[in-house]
Amino acid sequence: MFDSVIAYLAGLFAGTGFWLPAVVVLVAGLMRGFAGFGSAMLMAPVFAVLFGPTDMIATVVTIELAVSLQLFPAARRECDWRIVGPMSVVACLAMPFGAWLLASVDKNLIVKVVSGIIVAFVLIMTMGLRYHGRRSAVAGMGVGFLSGMMMATTSVGGPPVLMYLLAGNDPPARHRANIITYYMATQFPLILIMYWSGLAGLGSVVRGLVLLPLMLLGAWIGHRLFNPRDERLYRGVALAILFGAGTFGLLRGWIIG
Repeated sequence: MFDSVIAYLAGLFAGTGFWLPAVVVLVAGLMRGFAGFGSAMLMAPVFAVLFGPTDMIATVVTIELAVSLQLFPAARRECDWRIVGPMSVVACLAMPFGAWLLASVDKNLIVKVVSGIIVAFVLIMTMGLRYHGRRSAVAGMGVGFLSGMMMATTSVGGPPVLMYLLAGNDPPARHRANIITYYMATQFPLILIMYWSGLAGLGSVVRGLVLLPLMLLGAWIGHRLFNPRDERLYRGVALAILFGAGTFGLLRGWIIG
């Protein structure tokens, strides 16, 4: 029995090894803990190459949901629910459309799109471009719709939400709490939709659970390191790591096809 379990778990990482995904997850956890964002964007291009786009989404969302559960109790007190609530509801309603795209589009194209989104996000954030419109319920729902479709198709729905939420003059702790709460509200419905649509299998979730302790460890360390006065440093480190991951996915995608 024990041998069969070991063999099953080893098969989940066949052809990739365990240590590369493990290191990626640990670094992603650190980013999520100290910056509040970036973990899914780091894992997505690497895991899309290693495991394929559909397995990548289920694996990433399984890990991310568990981390959200860990960070949410502290974040909910700082969250601006008037902004995050409507955005999250519309994002969940948009997810079935994203799942349909995932089932219909060429998989190598998805790897390129995931990586391109991340590189573009890093460049936009580095140049200091921000959303300058009014943060209204209607604008938030529009951002949520786009994010929900992107989450179901690529697991990376953060860029439009991050650029929208970071546009305000809220303190760093409020920004971080809004981002954590949004992820918490959207990840569980995404897993259900992936199963309902037949795109996710048990193996992807089990792989995420195997890697989960490393993510939780990284998130705990990152949370302990978080200091609002060092927000610019945290964001710079996170963006540099994301740029490397996005570039890796783009180069690998173009070489393959």
